Amino acid sequence: MTAAARLEDEVILKAEGVGKVFPGTVALQEVDFEVRRGAVNVLVGENGAGKSTLMKILAGAVEPSAGRLLLRGKPVRFQSVRDAARHGIGIIYQELNLCPNLSVAENLSLVDPPTRFGFDIDRSRQIENARALLARLEHPIDPNQLVDDLRIGQQQIVEIAKALAADMDVLIMDEPTSALSAAEVEILFRVVRDLKAHGVAIIYISHRLEEIMRIGDYITVLRDGRRQADALVKDVSVEWIIEKMVGPSGLAPQGQGKRSGRQVLAVRNLSLPRAAGGFFVDHVSLSVEAGEIVCLYGLLGAGRSELFECLMGLQLQALGEVAVRGRNLAGASIASRISQGLVLVPEDRQRDGLVQTLSVRANLTLASLRRFARFFSLNTAREDAEARAMIQRMTIKVSSPEIEVTALSGGNQQKVVIGKSLMTGPSVILLDEPTRGVDVGAKAEIFRVMRRLADEGLGIVFSTSDLKEALGYADRILVMSRGQITGEFSRAEATEAALIEASTAALANEERQAP
Repeated sequence: MTAAARLEDEVILKAEGVGKVFPGTVALQEVDFEVRRGAVNVLVGENGAGKSTLMKILAGAVEPSAGRLLLRGKPVRFQSVRDAARHGIGIIYQELNLCPNLSVAENLSLVDPPTRFGFDIDRSRQIENARALLARLEHPIDPNQLVDDLRIGQQQIVEIAKALAADMDVLIMDEPTSALSAAEVEILFRVVRDLKAHGVAIIYISHRLEEIMRIGDYITVLRDGRRQADALVKDVSVEWIIEKMVGPSGLAPQGQGKRSGRQVLAVRNLSLPRAAGGFFVDHVSLSVEAGEIVCLYGLLGAGRSELFECLMGLQLQALGEVAVRGRNLAGASIASRISQGLVLVPEDRQRDGLVQTLSVRANLTLASLRRFARFFSLNTAREDAEARAMIQRMTIKVSSPEIEVTALSGGNQQKVVIGKSLMTGPSVILLDEPTRGVDVGAKAEIFRVMRRLADEGLGIVFSTSDLKEALGYADRILVMSRGQITGEFSRAEATEAALIEASTAALANEERQAP
């Protein structure tokens, strides 16, 4: 048998000449893609390159407009996700696909719940199975807890556990680590290696290129809906991947802004107590100047999201002082804080940032509709003009502002959320993990917009757990650990070692003080 024939035998799933046309958009054009057994088959590309569309076709969620699929060498056409699952193909979606009003255990057994004599659900076995799956992922989540009460990183773990429960031959992982901590990523990688050893084919999509170099075996690059390149991961570099995705410019760290000395945000002794004692946010004080980009760096659970929620008035139990341009926001409602110039781009764009049944235009103008009011109606011409201007400003890839926002790629949806915030005319913008699930090209665009806004005199605060983002794009870095500010660095002072040490400082203090 020739080497070419042996290589062909390894292929369990193949897309041949696959194309997909949506109204006004060509998402895929004549794409070939091979998935090999017992290997991590990486798919990369900019947001809008067609990755998610191709995955939805392979998983049975979308039917192709052209081309065909071959499973174990035989043509196949999936009628639904359940049909693809019956053929051994499962998917972990980038945007979480959980029922928030059900428990963790109920979500994990939603498709095939254990029953007693085929009549009623065996709750004990349901919880026992859930515990076993979560133990495999080394995560002590209570199976009885409602999914809606979990943080987004925990929800991501449940989504992964749900896919593992199905025992698939081909498992698609679309940004599985986007909300996970570094320790949780290591656990997932151990699970992936175990699946490979048992012959499972993994299709892996990630914008974290260092992860791809660690875990990937084969790589395919998509660009503008077409296959751009294929290679063995061991034969390529991060620079090669970026060039194939977006050209040679890639992601260059930006120049530093000039601090104005004019304070736009002042926070003093801000605290958010825990019901069981201690603090989510522990007496935090900080300030931001006009024209400055400040990064809140910290690990998962450091309190960054809770701090943003306190600043926006989402946590009514919060104590302390918050002032924007010298105006005290004590007791102010969320709407009042927005009108005073403070706005938040949330971490979970799907749940908190978008109304998924509305168009791109409607989502962009939703927080600033008062500006377009004319007596008892809206000035729709002005609304449309400003929405189109924001689409151009944010380089959102969309054929029409009237397209439903869910038709956009993840990165373009994130740009819509940021654009919506900008349309309120803020003085201070808070961005909670603004590049979660965003490719290198879209990430560069988002940071370019942030720098341009800072140059226009806005104060920018963004949170991240990515060291390179913190070091490359912030004028000043505040490190959080266990709800406290444990370090402050200018860009010139900051190093990876210093940020990591500060991010674990509060935990180290707790361990020293423990009896």
